[in-house]
Amino acid sequence: MTYHHFVGDGLNRSEKIQQWVIDQLLNSKLPNEARESSIEWELKHSSGVIQMARLLAQKRGMEEELGEIAAAMHDIYVITHGSYENHAQKGAEIAKGILKNEGRFSQQEIGDIVDAIRCHSDKHIDSKNELIELIKDADCTDCFFYGDRVYDYKPPQMLKHYYMRIISIRKELGLPPKKYFSEQLSIIQKSGGIRGEIDE
Repeated sequence: MTYHHFVGDGLNRSEKIQQWVIDQLLNSKLPNEARESSIEWELKHSSGVIQMARLLAQKRGMEEELGEIAAAMHDIYVITHGSYENHAQKGAEIAKGILKNEGRFSQQEIGDIVDAIRCHSDKHIDSKNELIELIKDADCTDCFFYGDRVYDYKPPQMLKHYYMRIISIRKELGLPPKKYFSEQLSIIQKSGGIRGEIDE
């Protein structure tokens, strides 16, 4: 049996957006040398965040489709322009235009997806919006699967929020605690950070 996923005219809304993102990367005229992260990384990361969004949405009893779409597009500015500078804000505007042109999304759906993209880098802010938190968590989790130190370039006062977030997500998913995260969080808190109530 042959499978031809993400090609053809019968794609649903989520598949169509995912196909568009993949095509942007595979057909990009912007070489790796002009990008802050490689095309290979963006292909892996985009796919990983989509899968993590699906997993977390199922775990949380959420409808998956908008999460898949927001996950696919969360780094759309990086994918199209190669830069992380204000990429969440800039990417939200790109996504809004794409979703409007697609013609299969309501204004509410576009607003929800765009908000999730715009806010996905604000991991230090806890939102009451479940889609926004889903994309933050899916992004954070996928990145940490590339190594415990993947976010070590961030300032400690920001980094502590990433550790708090990944500790909470791993607990939610029933994964074993990682000593590195709790140790690093403790170091940051003892050096002047606000103590978080984290119980691994």
